[in-house]
Amino acid sequence: MRRPTIPDLAEAAGVSVATVNRVLSGAGNVRQATRERVQAAAAEISFYGLGSIQARVAAARPHLRFGVLLLQPHRPFYKNVARGLKQAAATATGADVELRIEFLEDLSPHNVASRALALAQDCHAICVTSAVHPVVTEALEQIQAKGIPVFALISQISVTGQMSYVGLDNWKVGRTSAWAFANICKAPGKIGILMGNPRYRNQEMNETGFRSYFRESAPDFVLLEPLSTFESAAVAQEMTEKLLADHPDLAGLYISGGGISGALAALRASCRAGTMVVVGYDLMDVTRAALLDGAMTLVISHPLDRLAREAIDGMIRACANPGSNQTSIVPFDIYTRENL
Repeated sequence: MRRPTIPDLAEAAGVSVATVNRVLSGAGNVRQATRERVQAAAAEISFYGLGSIQARVAAARPHLRFGVLLLQPHRPFYKNVARGLKQAAATATGADVELRIEFLEDLSPHNVASRALALAQDCHAICVTSAVHPVVTEALEQIQAKGIPVFALISQISVTGQMSYVGLDNWKVGRTSAWAFANICKAPGKIGILMGNPRYRNQEMNETGFRSYFRESAPDFVLLEPLSTFESAAVAQEMTEKLLADHPDLAGLYISGGGISGALAALRASCRAGTMVVVGYDLMDVTRAALLDGAMTLVISHPLDRLAREAIDGMIRACANPGSNQTSIVPFDIYTRENL
């Protein structure tokens, strides 16, 4: 077979011969998307200059540094989020991405604000998981005022559309959780609710959606006042023990915030695991084990690979289009013991 020529490559890529020549020479007046289309076509037809095109495309890609602030490093969920972000950054096609991930052990608003400001000093965009607080909001607005895109990850910070958000529709998450209790519990009863911190807007919206479903569709259930775990497994264990002691007729437990490992430990120690409907968030080792042994009934989970890709790609787009909103609502996954 004859070796593919430049005209063959131009035809395969749907561009002119002149454009292919500009890509091969590394000329600056070619859009990155066009370079990548020519590269894909070259790979498809086994063009002899593929290596040269790949080098030109790589050299033309912007080099961006992104900063990410996640919650405590000992929490498996945020370790998994960090792993997903690193993979998404390594495989991003729109830019060469250098990723700087920091974990927040101290979740106080002043610490979150100061860490975000410091991270933004040498990053092209930042992505933050944080509770809503005036001190944090002011710091993030200062960063945005300097032209640095700010993304809220997992939990919304601004509802005005001025700050891009990547995460779930948490109102729907809450209603779906409520649907599970209403349809799985053998009879209406008391539902205990554990929240991490109501200043996390995702948890607040979870509870709002949760209660709205019961008001509309299952009014015979009794929803107990939520107990705050402050994102701590030890506190979650204590709060679950209190719920079980105060309400021996508890029909279900809704874990909408951090500390799920502590809540599950309390359930198992009380020998109540498997006797009530338990719904919580995110598939990781501890929740997978709880689904398998019956301690949990259902898990609603972030699709971490997609979440990470949307965050990285959104930050790339935001850097290329200053002032644009790159909010992305990703669909959630639902797991039971039967579909693991």
